[in-house]
Amino acid sequence: MSVDRRADELERSLREAGLRITKPRRIILDILADMDGHPDANRIFELASRINSRISLATVYRTLKALERSGAIQRHAFGDGPARFENAQAEHHDHLIDIETGEVVEFSEPRIEALQEEVAARLGYEIVHHRLELYVRKLSVPARKRRPATAARR
Repeated sequence: MSVDRRADELERSLREAGLRITKPRRIILDILADMDGHPDANRIFELASRINSRISLATVYRTLKALERSGAIQRHAFGDGPARFENAQAEHHDHLIDIETGEVVEFSEPRIEALQEEVAARLGYEIVHHRLELYVRKLSVPARKRRPATAARR
């Protein structure tokens, strides 16, 4: 989807929520539409204030909250870090969160999805919604070159 089209969709979400599209909000929407990844409010504020120094952090938070309530974006609270946001219309995916750098890596693994469905069904449930977050740390040696844990103890 193009950046302009995504910005228009975000704008429509705010209008449907009863908010006017002010110049500061339009800047915030353009930033969100153009960003990849999982920005936090401070990053969005930093970028917006470079364009218009009169944009307040409160306006960023109010805009993000309205977009979250409308379902246009999703809010994530990864560990102890700040809330981060992403496009709610993205394909389903899970997250790896590097506990040392805060980097968020999206991934999709059909085997994990199938296993979750299998476990839920075995326990008599149907998955309605889920979120998988794996908190990770980079390996100092690539996994394929590491010795098995039992061998390392010898």
